[in-house]
Amino acid sequence: MNLKHLYSHSLKGMGDKLHFAAHSHHLWPDCVADGQNQYVQDAYRLADQKWEAAIKPVENSVKASLADFLCIPNPNQICFASNVHTLFFRLVSCFDLRKPLKILSTDSEFYSFSRQALRLSEYDNISIKELNTIPFVDFKDRFIVEIKENTYDMIYISQVFFNSGLVMDFIDEIILHASPDTMIIIDGYHAFGAIPTDLSKVHDRLFYLAGGYKYLQSGEGVCFMSVPTDSDKYRPLYTGWFAEFNELDDHKRIVNYAPDASRFLGATTDPSGLYRMKSVFDVWEKNNINIRQIHSHVVALQNHFLSKLESQSIFGLTTSDLIHEQEGVKSFGHFLTFRTAIAQQIQQKLSLLGILTDSREDRLRFGFGMYHTIEDVDQLFDRL
Repeated sequence: MNLKHLYSHSLKGMGDKLHFAAHSHHLWPDCVADGQNQYVQDAYRLADQKWEAAIKPVENSVKASLADFLCIPNPNQICFASNVHTLFFRLVSCFDLRKPLKILSTDSEFYSFSRQALRLSEYDNISIKELNTIPFVDFKDRFIVEIKENTYDMIYISQVFFNSGLVMDFIDEIILHASPDTMIIIDGYHAFGAIPTDLSKVHDRLFYLAGGYKYLQSGEGVCFMSVPTDSDKYRPLYTGWFAEFNELDDHKRIVNYAPDASRFLGATTDPSGLYRMKSVFDVWEKNNINIRQIHSHVVALQNHFLSKLESQSIFGLTTSDLIHEQEGVKSFGHFLTFRTAIAQQIQQKLSLLGILTDSREDRLRFGFGMYHTIEDVDQLFDRL
């Protein structure tokens, strides 16, 4: 695929830079400006009536698209928030934090979880166990054994780990072996919109978190969560008035919650991200683009990158420095991760050549997106 025409504004803004950080910030397609502007026009035209007359239809459209992508039967199993941290903490607040709380996770979760988890662990009654994802060859076995041998109140794990690109592909086995009372949360932020995801057989047993900043190309402030259909048993302490919006006219001195995913909503938010996300989905539909095609496109780009890397190193880095090669796995997300003590120095050298990547600690990441072509990969190595 050559989809550069959908990204003319972003690519013009990049100038002669090569943006290989799509996993960190996927460049925006031109259509998001139309979405953003439409929100402003609706606000001008409708004022406070915009919520029901304009925003609600946009929200319903986005819910329907997300449910379709995830193979979830009911779009009302989806709710929105400005970021996944808000959604995660709302789930934490479903528990009585005066009582013991046991959480199982990994050492490779994004900071929206890991920082908050570290703070929570300062309380004597909250224990958080983080299993190392490396070595990855036996990670699945170690994680399942931990679930079998111990009971946890919550399991939080990424679908694609942000610091390696390695893929967790055993959701069904987590569900099989976890206690029926365990809350299971999948952080899909580095996977959704990139790797085809089918929750049709597991959606009633887990919470799935993701958002628009990366592969959904919609920018900040628009994240979502899918919830099990029996989630009416949860009463989040961290709540907002939107979680009871339809009952406000009959408000009583009791904290009620909506019967669907809306029970996890907060308070007044900026809905412009929903407009941007809808604009992206509309363009995908118009151009017959789906996530499976996107994934195939990126895999082809990655394979070409790896073939070039066989004969030409990147400031001394070779295929042997790639984490998926070191761990002996073939399944990874839409970014390739090198492990090197000089990751930040190499990132700076690449930047001087107009090649934009990013690094986290000792990991240097190259991300691929819809706006890339084989020629972009060739140009990267030509500059080197």
